[in-house]
Amino acid sequence: MANQYKFLGKELTTTAETSLITTASNETIIIKSIRVTNNTANTPTISFDVLDHSQSSAEFTIFKTQSLSANTSTELLSVPLVLESQDQLKATVSSTDNVHIGISYLNIS
Repeated sequence: MANQYKFLGKELTTTAETSLITTASNETIIIKSIRVTNNTANTPTISFDVLDHSQSSAEFTIFKTQSLSANTSTELLSVPLVLESQDQLKATVSSTDNVHIGISYLNIS
């Protein structure tokens, strides 16, 4: 399979940590953009963690309690984020508001 640019959209409606994307054992993902949209008048916070499979599945915080303004979109990345074999990107939102996440990435396999 050739390298492919892809988009993944997710809706967060729970405060539980949610897996957004997991790399397969034979691929690397380079995330170019994480765009978060708060579709409500409330102001929840969001956190992102990476489960690093190469480090005994240790979890590392990428963003901690990023505030989301009411009815706005925010780009979270200023540099690419690399996920290696079997890594996971996870998100946790502080309330059950309607939050959408758009992830643009390059899949290398």
